[in-house]
Amino acid sequence: MKNFPKEIKIGPRLIGENQPAFIMADIGANFDGDLEKAKKLALAIKEAGGDVVKIQSFLAPKIVSGKGFASMQLKGVHGSWGRPVDEIFKEVEFPREWHKEFFEYCKEIGIMASSAPYDFAAVDLMDELGVDFYKIGSGDITWHEMLEYIAKKNKPMILATGASTLEEVDEAIAVIERTGNKNLILLQCITNYPSKIESANINVLKTYQDRYNIITGYSDHAPTDIVPLGAVALGAKVIEKHFTLNKKDKGPDHSHSMEPQEFAQMVKRIRQLESAMGGGEKNIVEEEAETVIVQRRSLYANSKIAKGEEITLNNIIELRPALGILPKFKLAIVGRKARRNIEAGEPLSWEDIEDII
Repeated sequence: MKNFPKEIKIGPRLIGENQPAFIMADIGANFDGDLEKAKKLALAIKEAGGDVVKIQSFLAPKIVSGKGFASMQLKGVHGSWGRPVDEIFKEVEFPREWHKEFFEYCKEIGIMASSAPYDFAAVDLMDELGVDFYKIGSGDITWHEMLEYIAKKNKPMILATGASTLEEVDEAIAVIERTGNKNLILLQCITNYPSKIESANINVLKTYQDRYNIITGYSDHAPTDIVPLGAVALGAKVIEKHFTLNKKDKGPDHSHSMEPQEFAQMVKRIRQLESAMGGGEKNIVEEEAETVIVQRRSLYANSKIAKGEEITLNNIIELRPALGILPKFKLAIVGRKARRNIEAGEPLSWEDIEDII
């Protein structure tokens, strides 16, 4: 078992055991090359109940090879763009010179901001801007040098594990652990845009929880909020979804993102689910105080029982409400005598039954 903390402090929030899920909204390329639209997205995320707005910090020449992609017959989302992949990535860069203004704006409106950095300079920039945590995208899980570099910043890390094997997750965790940074959260993810609900494999969260004893979450690209809700039910403490103002806008991320109303509904349903989860102790709650009587049975006189008459199986019956002796004690009173006259339909109490001599 790994020795990871059960709670991690990210900014003002505690993430982990007995804490509400930390809900991240990734704006991806949905700012459409417009800083003001990025700000509108951040405000909409805050208003929808999100905890953090996340951007992606990359420079096209440092993340994709145009020649490499051109040599492939792409069948997935990258192949659907109809243009060179490196050109698309160049168009959707979040300019480095915008980062400071964007992060300051998020602070002004009262929402946390962070980024998934995709090169070493981006990691350093995030550090200079004072991010509360680093998000590491699934695609970099085998880039051990980057994992180590981020871990050595000694800030909480949220690592997505899409399109990876358990052995690769083991290796990534080992790299991070060697730095001494234990503030790690592990996200299950299916890296496709959109991903299929039937591929979600939410039960991987239980595998991670058992194998690593670590805080878990889910970075989801499937339609609706089904996967996040299932994940929260299995103990996910971080949920990530892509966010847009309008699914119909042109761009590589809009169509698989949640609009504000959808996102707000997801947040509401997650909070309702969390309140429904409870603490695990089985007890009778306040609203059941009457129900526990009206829906349970007790022993009643099935016919008139005279004082001194012996109680038999024939002259008692189990009926609601539970105002008398519980049915589980029926055989304990059979053969004993009544202390008073008991009319048919009356509940039997222990005071009505003579003690065994």
